[in-house]
Amino acid sequence: MDAHTTAARTPAAATYPISLRINGEQRQCEVEAWVTLLDLLRERLGLTGTKKGCDHGQCGACTVLVGGKRINACLTLAVMQNGKDIVTVEGLADGDQLHPLQQAFIDHDAFQCGYCTPGQLCSAIGLMREGEARTVAEVRELMSGNLCRCGAYPQIVAAVTQVMGLAEQQDHPERPYIPGTVPA
Repeated sequence: MDAHTTAARTPAAATYPISLRINGEQRQCEVEAWVTLLDLLRERLGLTGTKKGCDHGQCGACTVLVGGKRINACLTLAVMQNGKDIVTVEGLADGDQLHPLQQAFIDHDAFQCGYCTPGQLCSAIGLMREGEARTVAEVRELMSGNLCRCGAYPQIVAAVTQVMGLAEQQDHPERPYIPGTVPA
């Protein structure tokens, strides 16, 4: 039996219909049970702003908002999100008007290579909605699941705290903030 005949006899994997509201647009998809939300967004829907970093939930590059809460898209199956409202980095701006946090990232030069930026932005918006961070130190701690290999943490924290109205509060006044440095 040749490879073509064998392939013709192999049954197709079962797919499941799901309905998602992604960045304000209703989407209908057919996915296999094992497809992650990250792979659905990037590979099947072309929303490549969400990045695949570690694929193990350890870097935060794939952070998106599901029902307004931040999640790692690599750790959830697409079928588990059926009926949910999902926002990716592509859905943050309002047309040509940037989200205030996007503008703050620009103003504070809170990115270098930009790979982590989509996940950082989505995570920070989720953080602000959670309402748990009240100090600069809490912002830093609650954003610690999003890694930046370039070390732009001080600028990221400055951008987030500015939008939150915490920019004047310093958690360590004896250690002044110097742009472009990583506090020890």
